[in-house]
Amino acid sequence: MNLIHFINVNKIYQAAETVSFQALKNINLSVQKGEFLAIIGASGSGKSTLINIIGLLDRPTSGSYNLEGQDTTNSNQDTLAKLRNQKIGFVFQNFNLLPRTSTLQNVALPLIYSGFSKKEREQKAQQMIAEVGLSEKLNSHPNQLSGGQQQRVAIARALVTNPEIILADEPTGNLDSKSGGEIVELFQKLNKTGKTIIMITHEDNIAKHAKKIIHIKDGEIVR
Repeated sequence: MNLIHFINVNKIYQAAETVSFQALKNINLSVQKGEFLAIIGASGSGKSTLINIIGLLDRPTSGSYNLEGQDTTNSNQDTLAKLRNQKIGFVFQNFNLLPRTSTLQNVALPLIYSGFSKKEREQKAQQMIAEVGLSEKLNSHPNQLSGGQQQRVAIARALVTNPEIILADEPTGNLDSKSGGEIVELFQKLNKTGKTIIMITHEDNIAKHAKKIIHIKDGEIVR
């Protein structure tokens, strides 16, 4: 069974009463559990809109999106929020870490709404921080970390709820080539443990590390 299945998905943004923009055009896409997929395209190609819909942060204008066999198209916001929390971890280009908060607290944050005690949250967070090789930075704040280290903290935060899917939107965009390579290696390692990785990038040398590459242009999958 497909983990992710798009059928004729379109996304139209209405800029004004008479002005609209079609960001996605008849997208048909299937992603199997355990895949490492790169979505590559230029700025404005529709790749961020695509990943926002995959991540249940936005809805298609038409078409259907099935997540693990469940049609999410008409699900209410509470259902979508629950699915996001259980199934999906997000990694962003700008890290999105809380600046006055330690590594440990940043990583534990998604667990606050999961019913764990503070001790349990911190134990799970420490485990994930160790997984990304930053145990010595538990009490460091983001401004005390390099860009590569901040992205590792962001990946640990994405992993702490044990999601099936990791969505990474330009995860190496703000990193030097060495740090970017290390982050991609970390994704490959996670993929080998069974995680499904979907990564957006505009860099061919980053995309080539994925097992499957989709090129998107003007809102359409072109190859």
